[in-house]
Amino acid sequence: MAIVLFNVTDIHCHILPGADDGSKDWATSLEMCGIAAADGIRHIVATPHANYRYPYDRQQHSESLAQLQQRVPDMEFSLGCDFYLSEDNISDAIRHPERYSIGNTPYILVEFGDLQTPYQMTESLFRLHSAGFLTIVSHPERNPVMDGHPDLPREMFDMGAALQITAGSLLGQWGRKPKKTCETLLKQGLVSLIASDAHESKRRKPLLSDARRAAAKILGAYAAADLLVRDNPCAVVCSRALA
Repeated sequence: MAIVLFNVTDIHCHILPGADDGSKDWATSLEMCGIAAADGIRHIVATPHANYRYPYDRQQHSESLAQLQQRVPDMEFSLGCDFYLSEDNISDAIRHPERYSIGNTPYILVEFGDLQTPYQMTESLFRLHSAGFLTIVSHPERNPVMDGHPDLPREMFDMGAALQITAGSLLGQWGRKPKKTCETLLKQGLVSLIASDAHESKRRKPLLSDARRAAAKILGAYAAADLLVRDNPCAVVCSRALA
């Protein structure tokens, strides 16, 4: 039987009911928590979308998260968002950083659109960094712009952004190309975090242990993989520097 690593933190999870295209109701959210706990996840960062389709209401999401904490007292939760890098969002985040960051930390989980240019991407990160944010780029392996510019992840990493790949991508659940990209980024030492990006309890589940094993095989050591699913994610929610 495979060994499950406990005290794992998932920094990207659409677990709040009815907030976006993630969990549709409380039953689903509670089932997701049970799946996560059985897989060794102890802390979940709820990351509702903040984009044109799903306006981000921090107060409303905070209230929903408090209800979730009441219903699942044995798990820890933080609130962040899946921050879409649009001009309106960036301007508002610079004025109100506490509205979008993960908990009370300077970390912010960001996602790019499929039609942005490499210059727009790096310029957006630069603006957030200049405002004091520590950016975490979500699922670079699934972004078509980065797929067409293979040096872009390295450029982002070198300018101070952390890269977060999706567990399911590494396991091939998003197809061969994202899986290959995850493997390449891991081998290049560019991945700082692995997260579930879970949206429900059937297909896109909050699971990290299989991805941890896959990463360990690529990196040659479980300690290196544990850094990506336990140590660095814990550093994010605790407002510490990543390793």
